[in-house]
Amino acid sequence: MLTRIKDLAQELAPRLIEIRRHIHSHPELSGQEYQTAAYIAGVLSSCGIVVQEAVGQTGVIGELVGRTDDRLVALRTDMDALPINECTHLEFRSRQPGVMHACGHDVHTTLGLGTAMVLSKLGEVFPGNVRFLFQAAEEIAQGARWMVQDGAMNDVSAIFGVHVFPSIPAGSIGIRYGALTAAADDLELTIMGESGHGARPHEAIDAIWIASQVITNLQQAISRTQNPLRPMVLTIGQISGGRAPNVIADQVRLTGTVRTTHPETHANIPAWIEGIVASVCQAYGARYEMNYRRGVPSVQNDLALTQLLEESAKEAWGSDRVQILLEPSLGAEDFSVYLEHSPGSMIRLGVGFQDKPNYPLHHPQFEVDESAIVTGVVTLAYAIYQYWQQPG
Repeated sequence: MLTRIKDLAQELAPRLIEIRRHIHSHPELSGQEYQTAAYIAGVLSSCGIVVQEAVGQTGVIGELVGRTDDRLVALRTDMDALPINECTHLEFRSRQPGVMHACGHDVHTTLGLGTAMVLSKLGEVFPGNVRFLFQAAEEIAQGARWMVQDGAMNDVSAIFGVHVFPSIPAGSIGIRYGALTAAADDLELTIMGESGHGARPHEAIDAIWIASQVITNLQQAISRTQNPLRPMVLTIGQISGGRAPNVIADQVRLTGTVRTTHPETHANIPAWIEGIVASVCQAYGARYEMNYRRGVPSVQNDLALTQLLEESAKEAWGSDRVQILLEPSLGAEDFSVYLEHSPGSMIRLGVGFQDKPNYPLHHPQFEVDESAIVTGVVTLAYAIYQYWQQPG
């Protein structure tokens, strides 16, 4: 079966590159993926796959019905682009000013379509049911929840995902056991003091100075009160406050992001932050308001499904082209939302070039080695096929 899957993927390679370049040239922002969704639906329909559109707002679902096994496997790929002006010199670069597939979602979509095309050609030997999820709005961490609300995870037994990785060379697969990405939450703090003349600070309560103490205390406390083996990053990205150079500010607004990989840390972190903020404000006579918004949880790869992906990739490409990733990423990925409803695992697909610089994700010059597309399609298609060779 592996040989058959490889042969099909190689036959489809020119078409898959054509699909990827079309999607890359026509990027759409989160929640606006109307043309992309219509294009995906057309490709799926041409393969005889049952299509459902407008799932999770602009998402698409394709259903491939198997013959002998009632278990349902899902493959999720995302399709939105970023508000970045592309600075590559590709012939198929973005035709939409200020919008670019700088995170590889054009490749992800192509992998989902390629896997669907390969599996649909297996015919009578294909044993199980596959649901292909083409998700909108991953970049704003909303699309997965929209898909789930519209029933995308109903009856799903297992789910697989993929994300490109430029630091891994094309032709290789990255496998990560346990935490793959971090939980990502939003923090908003308002520090409230009392205004006064800039020359008489003792008559006021300086919200700017107190805000600086809050930031400093939070950063210092991480290194002394949080388990260093459970990564945590707290970044204040915006500060606003003050009315004039000679007026002590009575209010400062801080906003930031909080990233954690361990579920216990993720659960306890709001109370930990508020305890420090309250202590600092009380010491200097200020008040505060805190708004902590949960974002997406950490992607926790299922052990058995990760082993299945590793074994499938090694059988397809050899052990030397499979990397076991020792560290998680502190980036976020709303694939984690699906894992609240089914076990699953996400791989990293190497797309790095061997002979030229590899720009990071979200960079205006980000490019991928398109030879990685066949690698990804074969790995995903074979792992999905192998899922039904395991006992139910």
